Parts: sequence; structure tokens; C-alpha cells
Amino acid sequence: MPGIVNDHGSAPSAVCRCSTKDLGYREPMEGAAVRLKRGRPPPENCLNMNKLVFANLLHRPVRSLISVLAITIEVIMILSIVGIFMGILNDQKTRTNGIGADLMMRPSNASAINGMGGATMNIKFADVLRKLPHVTVVSPVNMQFSTAGSVETIFGIDYPSFDALRPFMFVAGTPFQGPYDIIIDDVFARSKKGGYHVGDTLQMYNHDFRISGIVEAGKGGRKLLPLDTMGELTGTPDKASIFYIKVDNPDNDEAVIEEIHNVRGLADYPVWTMREWLSMMTPEKLPGFNIAVNTVTGIAVIVGFLVIFQSMYTAVLERTREIGILKSMGASKVGIMGVVLRETAVLAVAGVVLGIAGTYGVRVLLAHLFPTLHFEITGQWIGRGAAIAFAGSVLGALYPAWMASRKDPIEALAYE
Repeated sequence: MPGIVNDHGSAPSAVCRCSTKDLGYREPMEGAAVRLKRGRPPPENCLNMNKLVFANLLHRPVRSLISVLAITIEVIMILSIVGIFMGILNDQKTRTNGIGADLMMRPSNASAINGMGGATMNIKFADVLRKLPHVTVVSPVNMQFSTAGSVETIFGIDYPSFDALRPFMFVAGTPFQGPYDIIIDDVFARSKKGGYHVGDTLQMYNHDFRISGIVEAGKGGRKLLPLDTMGELTGTPDKASIFYIKVDNPDNDEAVIEEIHNVRGLADYPVWTMREWLSMMTPEKLPGFNIAVNTVTGIAVIVGFLVIFQSMYTAVLERTREIGILKSMGASKVGIMGVVLRETAVLAVAGVVLGIAGTYGVRVLLAHLFPTLHFEITGQWIGRGAAIAFAGSVLGALYPAWMASRKDPIEALAYE
């Protein structure tokens, strides 16, 4: 408790005025420490205990700042990893739902994540599916997962059928005019300084593509190539990763699924309604999602715990004589622990507030560096991250607080 004793070991009068009530006063025990104050009743007009807590923190600003910074980093780590993962997940859900299909048929071994299963289905399946009752549109799509420059899924589409699912809304330009044309969405068009425009060139798969059109975001991929061109460039000619199917009435979804499975050769191909696919795109059902979140959260909590533990442990060792003075004045064990835990709570609250603000700063920075990245911050995770950081900090201070409360007042007063 800085401010209670000066560098010479004497007690300044200004800080000795904390009331016995504020200190958790009890009937003083007999002993040398109690005799130090016999004949002097505890002062009645005293500083509030909270002033002592803040005085202690301000007395060692560097240590306090480091502790707050550790908690800030802890909160930013938790909220940022969740924000990026949930942003990518929900962005994919929104754009897939915006395609306008009612059903999707995938290969038997395909992942639920778009672009992760490869293109293995013959596009001629589309002709078979179009003949089934209640089916109005079938669109084969060749999706390719790409990490060149950024992590994304590039769509190879049959433009007439894909547009029939739900028409594109063109901001500028036209549909494909040639095999090496590309359509981009308006989010990607704004992703570089000055933006992309119709007629500009994009290089993909070691080939130059002319931007023929810019469409509103929310309908599948941010980059769309002709289906035949995608097959040629990726070595998957006449292949599709997925078939998007539109039904005349959503009430007929299950009937169409049954009809597809009754077609010879298609019995083993999973067909999901859009509602089923959306329900599968959750953190609990995606492999590795919760593992990654829990790992980062665990590391962040350990960092915060160790910093707070080291800070409070060192502070207690440095305040041995001060603790002895408080005990000689009648402070209880609970009162001594309360001082340490209150200091920790102040550090934790400051770190949490700065961590939340810092997370929004990270979102702004990432939006500038990676405009196509969706970063999602939710109230639920703000509360959860704050609670995790606060609880970890308090746990880190429990042992130092207990150690402080156990100090013998006579030995503490004799400490140099």
C-alpha cells in the first residue's frame, strides 16, 4: 500500500487516517504491534479505503500500466479471433443464402464448407435433375478454394442458370462476353486504392481476365468465372463442386430430395435444403472452430493470469511493512485481502475497457488492410470476453492476497 509508509519506514499522517471500519477493523490482539498504538484511539474522520487502493496503483504507474496492458491484449486476442472466425462464417452464410437456391447437391465426401470438396461431379447431372418434377432451375458450380493473395472461394458458374436462381444486380458492366471475362462484386471492386473498374485486368491462375461486370455483393463468390474456363484452368473440365437447385414451391423440397435419391447413380449424393445447410454452419458443427477459439482464449487467460499474479505477488512483498501497520491498526485478514483484490479489480476493469476499444480499432485496421474480410463483434462475445479476462485476473491475485492476509504483524513491522 504505497503512501502508507515513506522511504524511511515512517508512516505519513495523511495516509494513517483510514478508519477501522474501512480496514475491516476487529478487536486488536495483544502483542507488541498493538501496544504501538495504545493510548491513541483510531481516528474517526478518515480517508475512504478506495482512495488507498488508487494511491497504491498510482504510486507504481509502470507496473500498473503493464498489468492493464496485459489484460487489454488478452481481451483483444479473444475478441479478435472470434470476430474474424464468426465474420468469415456468417459472411459465407449470407452470400450462399443470397444465391437464391432451395436445395444443394454435393459429392458424397464433400465438406459443408464451400470450396473445400473439389469438383468431382459430372455437369451432365444437371440435365437429369432438370427433368425431375417440381425442379425449375439447376445450376452447376465449380468452386475452387484459393489462398493466392487472400483466402477466398472463386466460383466458376454457368451464367444463364446461375442468374436464373436469383438475378444479378449489376452496378456496372455486363455478363461474360468471352471465356476470359470475370465478374466481381462491389465489395471486391473497392478493395484497392482507386478501386477496380469494368475493363480492368485481373490475373488469376496465371492468366489475365478482363472485368466485364461489377455486381452487388451477396450472391455467391466475390469473383465469378465462366464454368468452362474454370474447368480448363484447374484441370476439372465438365466437372462441378455443387448443384444449386430451385424448386417451384419450398413445400416440395423433401419430395424433390427423395426423387433425386431415386435416380440411379445419385442415391449416395447428399442433398441439403438451404435451411439444413445454414443450421450446419455453426461453430459447434464446424471441425476445428471451437478448438481454435478455445486455444487462443486459453493462451490469453494464461498470459493475463501470470502478469496479474506476478504484479500482485511483487507488490505484496514490497508492502510487507505497510501490511504490518494496517494489521497493527486492527485490519482483519478479509480487509487486507480486500485491498489487493480491489486493486486487481480496478486493473481488470481498465484492461477490459481498453481491450474492447482496442478490438474496434483492430476491426478498423483490418477493414483498411483487407476490405473483403468480414470482422464481426457481438455483444455476447464482448460480455464473455470481459468475464473471462476479469475472472482470470482475480484468480491471479487470490494467492498474493491470501499471502498478504497471513503476514504476522510483528514480523511485518520489523521488516526492513
